[in-house]
Amino acid sequence: MTHTPGTTDDRPDHTDRLPTPANPAQTPAHNPPDTSPDNTPQGPPRNRRPRTVVALVAVAVAVVLGTAGVVVYGAGDDGGKTDKGSGLPPATATVTRSDLARQDTVTGSLGYGDKQPLLSGASGTVTWMPKPGTTVAQGQNAFKVDGRPVPLIYGDTPLYRALRPGMKGPDVAEVERALAALGYTGFTADEEYTDKTAAAVKRWQKKLGVPQTGTVEPAGLVVAGDKIRVTGHEVKPGEPLRPGSPVLTYTSTGRLVVIDLDAKKQNLVRRGDGVAVVLPDGARAAGTVTSVGKVASTESGGGGPGGDDGRTVIKVTVRIDDKDKDKLGSYDGAPVDVEITAEKKKDVLTVPISALLALSEGGYGVQVVKGSVTTTVAVKTGMFANGRVEITGDGLKAGDKVGVPR
Repeated sequence: MTHTPGTTDDRPDHTDRLPTPANPAQTPAHNPPDTSPDNTPQGPPRNRRPRTVVALVAVAVAVVLGTAGVVVYGAGDDGGKTDKGSGLPPATATVTRSDLARQDTVTGSLGYGDKQPLLSGASGTVTWMPKPGTTVAQGQNAFKVDGRPVPLIYGDTPLYRALRPGMKGPDVAEVERALAALGYTGFTADEEYTDKTAAAVKRWQKKLGVPQTGTVEPAGLVVAGDKIRVTGHEVKPGEPLRPGSPVLTYTSTGRLVVIDLDAKKQNLVRRGDGVAVVLPDGARAAGTVTSVGKVASTESGGGGPGGDDGRTVIKVTVRIDDKDKDKLGSYDGAPVDVEITAEKKKDVLTVPISALLALSEGGYGVQVVKGSVTTTVAVKTGMFANGRVEITGDGLKAGDKVGVPR
């Protein structure tokens, strides 16, 4: 009766391990052909054609993620082919061509990020401050000094000089971009402060209710990278403010994940990379790396006398993608897992790890099933991930069926 192998889905194995190729010399000896188990003579031996020996390997060597069962295959004189209807595996899986990615999981904290001070070049008496929890966007007042509003603009360069016609630089471009975003026109948003720029500044100053000088003074604006969420006050209304002093503290307005990433893993992440964030309730949210620190710091490890066993880390921030923000609930300061791609291979042939055969003559192979005939093909293994392994072998192609344990 012909035995036909079952077919299974390409289920990812929960284990990523390879066994050490088997040594045939360690296989228990069989009874001599001319005796029975109780040593009763059985007559002259009969000629028998060589056959393939298949045995489960009980001990596996860890490769990536876990443990996987792999069989040992010793090729006979038939070159690895079996008779029709014999030697078929209990089940099969499909060889696929796809991308393969190995994930590395790190720990982060979900919240609004670290508090930062908002510095100002103004001097005078503070007359108004926004309440903690207030969001301040570009063009809105961050505080008031001597009754004069000090608005916020977006940028990376703090104002350090008075800007007037004839000046050039990134701080000029920063102010011009803010003016354009607020709807002012008639100038070119570049790095040159022209008379047209000054005219637009005067129109803005008129709206703010401050003297229309056309000149931007460091005391007249404050700069932050984006909208800010006020968390506290460094000075109170009625107190004096000195140039260069912090006025208030703030965080980002949207929740993000902050990771103290081991500096050894810095090469795994880049700005713009997509990651998966696993929330405390098990929900998964998509995120994007928004910054990767360039300066490493050493965490205190609480080591014993004579040394500190702390690790060196860099700050990495991840923004939760808009489509998944509703999954965040009210989490603030909650620990989360972040899955980053440690390695990726594109357009490679893969099989379940359990499809690998440890060949008795050394190396690894897969048992290709075509109808009722099987052929063992030696393969080279590549990356392991998600229960699958990258393989290369003569004649193998996507869609081939290979033997696996049921």
